[in-house]
Amino acid sequence: MTFITERLIIRPWEESDVNDLYEYAKEPAVGPIAGWPVHTSVENSLEIIRTVLSADETYAVCLKETNRPIGSVGLIPPSQCHTKASDTEMEIGYWIGVPYWGNGYMPEAVRALQKHVFEDLGCTAMWCGYYDGNEKSKRCQEKCGFTYHHTEENKPCVLMGDVRTEHYTYLTKEQWKKLK
Repeated sequence: MTFITERLIIRPWEESDVNDLYEYAKEPAVGPIAGWPVHTSVENSLEIIRTVLSADETYAVCLKETNRPIGSVGLIPPSQCHTKASDTEMEIGYWIGVPYWGNGYMPEAVRALQKHVFEDLGCTAMWCGYYDGNEKSKRCQEKCGFTYHHTEENKPCVLMGDVRTEHYTYLTKEQWKKLK
């Protein structure tokens, strides 16, 4: 599935995206704050495309004029959510390359996926989380209508091998309808 917004194409990842992925995922300011390690090589990025970014409902966020990835957005089903979610709820996660921070691209991508979650998938609510200190992610969630729900402390961040505090935000379908 592909989504088109005013400035973006949101589409499945392709192996040919590997160099763009590596370019942004090797930056230490991106992955670790989102809970995943810096990519160490193009080969590492290719393996991530094949194993992680090939999951259902995981998309490359691309600029419309180039159709080249600048970030990623994905939906996490209830059985894999990082917090307790009912069978009719979905979690969303995302990241964007440093050169594109502060341009509103990620809120634009998140809004496209919100529409998909509520209208196409028939979900009743969405979850989103951010680790302590990730103010940019917190701000994106606020811009997209998510409101603070709860905090979970001493949460294992498996990919980084540490323990963190994660804050969760929540948005119901009814709240989303009022934002449109």
